[in-house]
Amino acid sequence: MTNFNGTILEDTTHISINNRGYAYGDALFETIKVANGKLLFWEDHYFRLMASMRIMRMDIPMNFTMEFLETQIQSTLEANGLENDNSRVKLTVHRNEGGLYLPFQNAIGFNISTKPLDNDVFILNDFKYEVDLFKDYYVAPTLLSTLKTNNKAINVVGSIFANENDLDNCLLLNTNKMVVEALNGNVFLVKGNTIKTAPLTDGCLKGVLRTQLLAMDKGLGEYNIVEDSISPFELQKADELFITNVIKGIQPISKYRKKQFENKVAKMLLEKLNTKIRLG
Repeated sequence: MTNFNGTILEDTTHISINNRGYAYGDALFETIKVANGKLLFWEDHYFRLMASMRIMRMDIPMNFTMEFLETQIQSTLEANGLENDNSRVKLTVHRNEGGLYLPFQNAIGFNISTKPLDNDVFILNDFKYEVDLFKDYYVAPTLLSTLKTNNKAINVVGSIFANENDLDNCLLLNTNKMVVEALNGNVFLVKGNTIKTAPLTDGCLKGVLRTQLLAMDKGLGEYNIVEDSISPFELQKADELFITNVIKGIQPISKYRKKQFENKVAKMLLEKLNTKIRLG
């Protein structure tokens, strides 16, 4: 079952060919992990969505409060028998139909869909995970590149490239040839006591789990997290590389070209995230 503008519908429901999310990529989305019926990091998701809608010049309805959207998500979980389970929720907001590149209006609609997940906490995957750079196309470092929009052509083509080359993921470069993110999450580099991730000004996604890790900085003992540009030349000198997103949590990278990596810091951070989840 899916939730379309507050009405629960069958998953076989079709959107119009004039839907602007389909026709022009004129849509935003949030992917939310639900653990035992509880939305994780919901406040971060909500405020990112609101900020993104303002940047996209979408009208935000007066009833589009955090409580309203959470109620809509919970109703969708209940309709799918997932109200007390673990699931992946996708909340999509699209500008309403009308116009070409120039819309007739800035009013919005929304859709909520769910899929079950196996685990409530994050599980460390310490199996082989190999990445390389994707250099066919580059990310333009603008404010729009930090948003979760339906314009994901580089992620789609990059994923096909990774699959064709027996890679588990690829790292994206911006037009200044700096490493900004992976195909499905933010990238963190560990060297010594410094944990580094690309700044938003380099064009990386403003990831929710990235936000969570940056907020942990003062509680990491000997380690400190910084936002700073990552050169491709730093990758093979790093002690660790890992990818973050709200569904997988932290995915350690085991190999980049000829360099093998450990996962000590990734494991430590994952334990802290899981403690936060358990404590609620």
